[in-house]
Amino acid sequence: MPWKSRVNAAIEGITGYNITRAQARPVPTPPAPVEPARPPADPAADRLLRAPVFVLSPVRSGSTLLRVLLNSHSRVHAPHELHVRRIAVTLTTDPVRQAMAALGHRTTDIEHILWDRMLHRELVRSGKQVIVDKTPSNVFAHRRIATCWPDARFVYLLRHPASIARSWHEADPVTRPMEEAVRLTAQYMRHMNEARRARAGVEVRYEALVADPEGELRRVCAFLGVGFEPDMLAYGEKDHGEFVKGIGDWRDKIRSGRVQEGRPLPAPEEVPEDLREFCAAWGYL
Repeated sequence: MPWKSRVNAAIEGITGYNITRAQARPVPTPPAPVEPARPPADPAADRLLRAPVFVLSPVRSGSTLLRVLLNSHSRVHAPHELHVRRIAVTLTTDPVRQAMAALGHRTTDIEHILWDRMLHRELVRSGKQVIVDKTPSNVFAHRRIATCWPDARFVYLLRHPASIARSWHEADPVTRPMEEAVRLTAQYMRHMNEARRARAGVEVRYEALVADPEGELRRVCAFLGVGFEPDMLAYGEKDHGEFVKGIGDWRDKIRSGRVQEGRPLPAPEEVPEDLREFCAAWGYL
């Protein structure tokens, strides 16, 4: 028996363990660098949509109400939240990565083509001419959206930040205490302010929308290049699909089929400290 084996046998007899050569651990492959998104190389070939519209708003700001009012227009299709920015592409093999690179495509380029195709399909199936996506989380991706569609148009839907936080808390008071609702609301506010500074668009206040829906819709329609239609106010008479949690508001208020007045605005002393700067910047204080 070789001496290494005799030593190992002796150690095993005394301790119950034996000595084995450590196996070299594979070096983990570092993650691929994130590719910066870029505009379409050939807009005529790379994009089917022309001037898509995105409603940027925090949650609980009345975006579902605005969507169904717009969707009641004969030329405007405003479906439920689409979350297209969450649709990702994975190139799983070296040959497909090589093939796409040879065509001049990055992964983000292919994602943009897919996003555009999904929205275009939705618009074509509707038989209308203008598509509006109101997914609130698009606020966090306004740069990427503007890169994907350089001709994108933006509608900024504002609401009193303290009202947003209160409504968000009341929607799930157990798992979303008021302090958490305030923190999340402030996060949306920061990105909203950033988007409004970076890109032109039309601003709509929720409080004005519910107080004077016709007046606000006339402004939005003018921005979209379509005429106002009185039937927009009777959204309950139109088919907007199911109101389902996760892709829009689903509560009784939106199901009523009519525009209802908003809650009274919070008194200045009721505004949480973390939201006061946003309330002031938005003209609520």
